[in-house]
Amino acid sequence: MTRVAIVGAHGQIGQLIIKHLVAQGMDAIGIVRKEEQVPAMRKLGAEPVLLDIENATADQLASCLLGADAVVFAAGAGGGSSAERKRTVDFAGSVLLAEAAQKAGVRRYVQISAIGVDNPLKSDTDPVWKAYVEAKRDADIELRKSTLDWTIIRPGPLTDDPATGLVTLSPNAGRGEVTREDVALVVVAVLEAPNTIGQQWELRNGETPIRDAVSQ
Repeated sequence: MTRVAIVGAHGQIGQLIIKHLVAQGMDAIGIVRKEEQVPAMRKLGAEPVLLDIENATADQLASCLLGADAVVFAAGAGGGSSAERKRTVDFAGSVLLAEAAQKAGVRRYVQISAIGVDNPLKSDTDPVWKAYVEAKRDADIELRKSTLDWTIIRPGPLTDDPATGLVTLSPNAGRGEVTREDVALVVVAVLEAPNTIGQQWELRNGETPIRDAVSQ
C-alpha cells in the first residue's frame, strides 16, 4: 500500500494510524468533518480532506478516494453522542465508505470495530450503548457481505498507554485491554498483509509481536 484514506482521521486512533503510515513512507489522506481539524492533518503529514460523512453522498466521498490504494474506517460518534448518531456515524458511515470505495475502484478496506458486538444484549442495556453495539455489529455484517477485500479488527477496551508492540490477534482472542497505538500499528500492518483479507479478528495486548501476529 502506498496511499491510504482514513475516515475518522481526527480521532486518536486515526491520528496514530496516519503517524505510522507516514513513518513507513506511505501517503495518508485524512478525511475530517471540521475545518479546525485540517491543521492537525497537515502537521501529521497527511493530505487533509474536509467532508462530513453524515451529510455526504457516496459520489462525494468517492471523489476523495481517487488514487487511494486502501481505505480505513476509524470513525465513531464518540462518547456523549446520541443513539441516533451511533447509527449515522458508526453504521451508515461505514456503509457509505464501502459504497464510495467501490465507486472509486478501491478494493482494500480495513474496519475498526469493537469486541463482543455479536453477543446478545440484556433487556435493560443502556439505549445509547445498545445503539453503539448494534451499529458496530451491523456495519461488520454489511462489510462482510461486500465484494471488497475487507479485514475487520475488533479491539478490546482501549487505553492511552504507550504501544507495547505485543498483541493477541485471532478470531477469539478474548476480552482484554489494548493500547490505541497498538490498534493503529495492527491496522498499518494488516494493510500490507494479503493473508488478512476476509478475516475478522479480535485484538488485545498479549505476547506476540504485531508483525508475527498479523502474518500468522
